[in-house]
Amino acid sequence: MAKYLITGGAGFIGSTIANTLLAQGQTVVVVDDLSMGQVQNLNQSDQLHFLKHSITDHDFINDLLDQEKFDYILLVGAVASVADSIAEPGRTHAVNAEANFNILEHLRKEKLPLKNLLFISSAAVYGNLAGVPKNELSPVEPATQYAVDKYSTERNVINYHNLYGMPTVAVRLFNIYGPKQNPKSPYSGVLSIITDCLMNDKSFKQFGDGEQVRDFTYVTDVVNCILALLEDSRALGEVVNIGTGQKATLNEVITIIEDITGHKLKKDVLPERKGDIKYSYGDPSKLNDLGLVAKVDLKTGLRKYWEYLLENREH
Repeated sequence: MAKYLITGGAGFIGSTIANTLLAQGQTVVVVDDLSMGQVQNLNQSDQLHFLKHSITDHDFINDLLDQEKFDYILLVGAVASVADSIAEPGRTHAVNAEANFNILEHLRKEKLPLKNLLFISSAAVYGNLAGVPKNELSPVEPATQYAVDKYSTERNVINYHNLYGMPTVAVRLFNIYGPKQNPKSPYSGVLSIITDCLMNDKSFKQFGDGEQVRDFTYVTDVVNCILALLEDSRALGEVVNIGTGQKATLNEVITIIEDITGHKLKKDVLPERKGDIKYSYGDPSKLNDLGLVAKVDLKTGLRKYWEYLLENREH
C-alpha cells in the first residue's frame, strides 16, 4: 500500500479524497489548520494520521517530507474564498502559492522519492475572457489573488516536471458540490448555501441576475478522476480540466432544487460581486481522452446531495 500526503485534507474535497483512499487501505497523512475544514469530515482509521498545522510553516512541512517520504502528494489546502483573497491578498498568497512552492522546492533540493504530486487548481484562472467552453489551451486572465496564485502554482508544478523531471499533474476544477460541503464557510459552493437556506428556511443572497453559467460537478466524480490521474503516466506534466462539460445557469439549478425538495427558495437579490465570473464551464475532452468522464448528471447529483443532507441534518 502507498503513503499519501493531503494538504487541506479535512476540507470538502480533501476529506473526500482521504476517505476514498482510506477505504482502499492506503496510509493517509492529512495536514490542515482547520480554518475551513473539520476533523469530523474524516473517517476514523488506523491508517489516518491527522496533523493540525498550517502549511505555511515551511520547517514543519519540510521535516514531515523528510521523515515520511510520501509516495503521493495532493496539494489541496488553500484559502478557497475569492472574497477573502481580495480582502487579504498577502495571507492568501502565503497559503495558496508560497506554501506549495516550498514543497516543490524541498522535494527537488532533497531529491526525495515521489510517484506523483497533484495540484488542485481552479477554473478561476480562465477569468472573464470571452469564449466558452474553456479548454486547457484557452487564454487565461486570473482576476483575483486567488486566481493568480492558483495559476502561478499550476505553472510551477508543471515547470518542475518539465525542468527537473518531477512527476506532477495539475487539475482545474469547476464548481464542485456534494456531501461534506460546508455552507458556513465564507465562500462555500453556491449549491451548499442554497440547500442550507431551503433546509433551514433562510433567505438566499443571490448576487446578480442568476444567469451566471457554471459547470456543476459531483464530488465523487472529481475524486475518482483525481485518483485515476495520479496513476496515469500520460497525465504527467499536464493540466487537465475536471468537469462535466454541461452548463447550467444559477436560475436553472434553483428550479431543479426546488422541484427535488418541494420548497420555494426565498431570495434577496443583490448586485454582482467584484471578481465574480459570469460564464464558467469547461471542455472535458482532454479528461475524456484519458478514459475518464464525470458520470453523475446534475439532477441525479442534486437529489443524492439533498438525500445526504436530510439523513445527516442536526435535530
